[in-house]
Amino acid sequence: MLAVTLTNDVPANAAETKYKHSVSVGKIDTPKPVPGKQVLVKIQAVSYNHRDNWIRQGLYPGIQVGSVLGSDGVGVVVEGDDELNGKQVVIVPGKGWDNDPRGPEGKYGILGLLPHPGTWGEYVVVDKEDVVPCPSHLSVSQAAAFPLAGLTAFRATFTKGEVRKGDNVLVTGIGGGVALFALQFAVAAGANVYVTSSKEDKIQRAIELGAKGGVNYRKENWHKDLQALLGKGQISTVIDGAGGAAYGVYPRVMRVGGIIANYGQTTTQHPVTFPMTYVLKNIDLRGSTMGSRKEFYDMVKFIDQHKIVPVVSQIWKGLTVDNIEDAFSVMRNGEQFGKLVIEMADTTNTKL
Repeated sequence: MLAVTLTNDVPANAAETKYKHSVSVGKIDTPKPVPGKQVLVKIQAVSYNHRDNWIRQGLYPGIQVGSVLGSDGVGVVVEGDDELNGKQVVIVPGKGWDNDPRGPEGKYGILGLLPHPGTWGEYVVVDKEDVVPCPSHLSVSQAAAFPLAGLTAFRATFTKGEVRKGDNVLVTGIGGGVALFALQFAVAAGANVYVTSSKEDKIQRAIELGAKGGVNYRKENWHKDLQALLGKGQISTVIDGAGGAAYGVYPRVMRVGGIIANYGQTTTQHPVTFPMTYVLKNIDLRGSTMGSRKEFYDMVKFIDQHKIVPVVSQIWKGLTVDNIEDAFSVMRNGEQFGKLVIEMADTTNTKL
């Protein structure tokens, strides 16, 4: 089968991209499922995560050359289980975390780095319990878009953020996959959602998706603009993937007993602080990473029940070198609003 694998070759544009690794599209052996335990899934579409970019830059732990990349995928079961054969399924992106809401029971891993096979290929073998029937209202591109980012957002929103109907929720950095899913999930739950972005057009698009309003975080007193939107209200939950200086002002707009669910800290110039105002207002700062298999099942059920449609920014047809490189470029430049998806078609055996 054809698959996208990580190589030790340094790309020609390494200085521009900061990549330490190339990827190649080539033939590898088609995997075989263990009878009664695993299934073989023929992939229909896959999507990108920032993790894929960090792996190529050498900024992710446990990088192994030869890994088939990719954590997100939707496809059809073609072998391994009579009841599942022929069904369209989405794939659980993580391994080693069953149902404990506190964290993984075992050694946690994510598809896309050995020893866990990735989804960027014609086929992938996964355990039967790691596939879930795809919600019927979604296209293949929409279904490919939600596994990793959706699971991260679902846990941050509900397990850690405890978002409820009527809550005022702040989702930061709108436009990325996790932030958009958090917005959609919280809106579906009946919360009043506000967003931050550095771009007004992204705020307007968030409002079209159900946000009550948004503010530009590059403004010096952005929290005052947010308070003006809230009126006499206060934020119950902040869902944040950036970290940074904003943690110094969150308590000014948050209610007593509020929660910050942090799923990442991409803003490295200003370390996250926990000032005394957090203590006095009983504000909880909670780390949140990915989620359990049970949370994945619950998320798929929630998406199906509320007919949530993932936001897809751009679709490429075919797992080709040009498409892979183009999608990586869009992600590096932060041009997307939503997920970047590649639908399967003819592929070429070429190296980036």
